[in-house]
Amino acid sequence: MVELKDDERLDYLLAEDLRIIQSPSVFAFSLDAVLLARFVYVPIQKGRLIDLCSGNGVIPLFLSTRSKGTITGVEIQERLYDMAVRSIQYNHLEERLSMIHGDIKEMSQKIGFGKFDIVTCNPPYFPTPAKKEINENEHLAIARHEILCTLEDAVKASSQLVKQGGKVAFVHRPDRLIDIIELMRKYRLEPKRIQLVYPKLGKEANTLLIEAIKDGNPGLKIENPLIVYTEEDEYTPELRDILYGKE
Repeated sequence: MVELKDDERLDYLLAEDLRIIQSPSVFAFSLDAVLLARFVYVPIQKGRLIDLCSGNGVIPLFLSTRSKGTITGVEIQERLYDMAVRSIQYNHLEERLSMIHGDIKEMSQKIGFGKFDIVTCNPPYFPTPAKKEINENEHLAIARHEILCTLEDAVKASSQLVKQGGKVAFVHRPDRLIDIIELMRKYRLEPKRIQLVYPKLGKEANTLLIEAIKDGNPGLKIENPLIVYTEEDEYTPELRDILYGKE
């Protein structure tokens, strides 16, 4: 039995039949992480995958049900790293999943260039605001704002870690789309697939999913839009399948 600390709890990843350690005061994953883990194309039987800005390890856990390859998570916050390690242990996935406590900007020097088939990243979304506007909770502030990691840091690190021809997938905000495309091309990542996520039909998109190939040829596919809620404020059938599995 894995020990829980402070206000931690064990939550279900329902479709995956896994459990994950979460904490309302430290970190709890959002829908964005689920969508990214579902969006990226992954090798089924083998391969090396790495997830940057892993938080409590939710994306590596999700990916473990889609690929039999080895999966590494990288998290700079020690408390979140520790939560991820214990979640991996609870689910008995130590043979395929591992965590690194460190800065993504240093990963290529630490573990090597071009070692991975797939890189995923759910980076901080928001530029660092004035100090008085930052969340007083340090864990949440670092997860949400570009305090320790900018968008360019994340794109550059992803490009350094992925093999030529390998895939890099990000989840972010739609208003950063042009920035993301410019940075990906700057670091030899060619955007190949985009999907926009809408809270409801008729509302503006609030989530962007984008996948690129290292040194890929130009040619972008726009996937069908994904709608989260019906007019009755219930999950759409497509979202239910993502969250709970197909019935």
